[in-house]
Amino acid sequence: MDTIDLIIIIAYMLAIVAVGLFFQKKASRGIDSYFLGNRKLPWWVLGASGMASNTDIAGTMINTAFIYALGTKGFFIEIRGGVTLIMAFLMVFMGKWNRRSQVMTQAEWMHFRFGTGREGDTARIIAAISSIIMTIAMVTYFIIGAGKFVGEFLGIEPIVASLIMVVLGMIYTVASGLYGVVWTDVFQGVFIFGIIIYICGIAMNTVTLPEEFFVSIPMMGSDSFTTIKTSLSEWTRIIPPTEMNMPEGSEYEIYNLFGIAIMFYLFKVTLEGSSGAGGYMLQRYFAARSDREAGILSLFWTILLAFRWPLIASFAMLGVYHGLNPDSSIIADPELVLPTVVNSLPVGVKGFLIAGFMAAAMSTFDSTVNAGAAYWVKDLYQAYLKPDASEKELLFQSRIISLAIVALALLFSLTIKNINEIWGWITMGIGAGMFIPQVIRWYWWRFNGYGFAMGTICGMIAALLTKAFAGPIPEYYSFLIASGSSFIGCIIGTYMTQPTDNAVLLNFYKITRPFGFWHNIRNKLPIDNLSKINEENRRDIIATFFAVPWQVVLFLTGMMIVLKQWNNVLNLSTLLILLSLGLYWFWFRHLSKEVKI
Repeated sequence: MDTIDLIIIIAYMLAIVAVGLFFQKKASRGIDSYFLGNRKLPWWVLGASGMASNTDIAGTMINTAFIYALGTKGFFIEIRGGVTLIMAFLMVFMGKWNRRSQVMTQAEWMHFRFGTGREGDTARIIAAISSIIMTIAMVTYFIIGAGKFVGEFLGIEPIVASLIMVVLGMIYTVASGLYGVVWTDVFQGVFIFGIIIYICGIAMNTVTLPEEFFVSIPMMGSDSFTTIKTSLSEWTRIIPPTEMNMPEGSEYEIYNLFGIAIMFYLFKVTLEGSSGAGGYMLQRYFAARSDREAGILSLFWTILLAFRWPLIASFAMLGVYHGLNPDSSIIADPELVLPTVVNSLPVGVKGFLIAGFMAAAMSTFDSTVNAGAAYWVKDLYQAYLKPDASEKELLFQSRIISLAIVALALLFSLTIKNINEIWGWITMGIGAGMFIPQVIRWYWWRFNGYGFAMGTICGMIAALLTKAFAGPIPEYYSFLIASGSSFIGCIIGTYMTQPTDNAVLLNFYKITRPFGFWHNIRNKLPIDNLSKINEENRRDIIATFFAVPWQVVLFLTGMMIVLKQWNNVLNLSTLLILLSLGLYWFWFRHLSKEVKI
């Protein structure tokens, strides 16, 4: 690496650490400051921080790989990850439902839903432990992606590169909590936007793809790759096909029944979105100042996140263009398209880009670690191990558990071969084992804390055993095993135990006001209150049918602009306007009309 690039990277990393440490004093006032910023952070800061956290380097690498190998079809595969659609649910109703609970963590929420007795305690403990396990998995995902990216440029082993990133991120994350996380994310977000504008400009001005070209795809169970021929019209089509023709034995062979795969992913993410997500995403809603700000931060977050897809499409275009150059060759490993393209850029520019992507990686890392630490401090240590612990002691525990999470993730990363492997398991394995009880808890009054605990335990064990002993299997098998086990556990745990106390359920419903099977509880409210709740619920349900396709069309429109598919841009823009009008009518103009009971 050129000296100038190295100086730029070092300077930028030091600046990030300095920004984070600047907020150490504010974060050290107590755990409410450390984990939620005292619920005084403005919506635009939370939204910008969310966008920066979602623009992770591992996700950018794998999505670039999918777009490079499959074209626009790769975008639809990423629906499995959730972020491509989940923001629509958070924007319309899930964000405000979670904010209304006024808790610090999703595990603490279990007391709000199931009571403070043995039932609620059981659900809370299991939720905390499972969330910490998920945090370790997410940090592992970060380590794999960041190491693979940074190691390419520094000429060092990926694990060593990961350690460098981890140490830098831990300095300010441990010191300044959510204050440091969100403000460094904002700083990093500005930098990321500069990268987006620059790369999109290069791609649009320099790349004109031919009608036919070759790309490379990975083969299953080996380090080998094979080239396939595609056409520009197929590569840029916005209506996904029902079938693909991936070579037998390739990692992408599972997507040959593409229509079924996409319907499966849509089903999965609809359930996931209806569950309220988790981790660092929910932390921003717990920190929101009002229902209205929860909605606006979601809108801002989604619009900012839309710029990620033109960036990914640009890198994919440049990756294909790299293979068309007679002085170079087709990029074999799709996951290395991003670093290969960055490495071909001029001195100085390359340094800024590497620094920007390191920043993107760190913004994901810091958010995940901070949110994960809260489960230990708030839901296990303070709640059960040492209820009388001082704020100073709790802050110390926050920092210790952050270090422990990262250490375990580093060990786990040694067993993972590639980014897609860990991301597929997170989304379709361990994630599937967790979110079934997270869905049911909102919509069914009879579901109790024991059902939640048993469902989560069964799902997590099934996901872990499948990972350990089943070997390479299609993603939907992993999903069905984990989610099916979880659902059975939910039903058994619920019906083998008594319902949650009616007073607890009534309090939960009056504050949260979800739709679903709550007739036994709803009937206890005055008719005029029910009328207001019904009106809000109807608006939210209708608005969701606008919000989901709106988010997809918004993301696709940006991609088509970069790909210079102007007919698609016109069609998508028209549809986007119509969906936006519907979203405004049924959702945005009602943001200030919060129901009061």
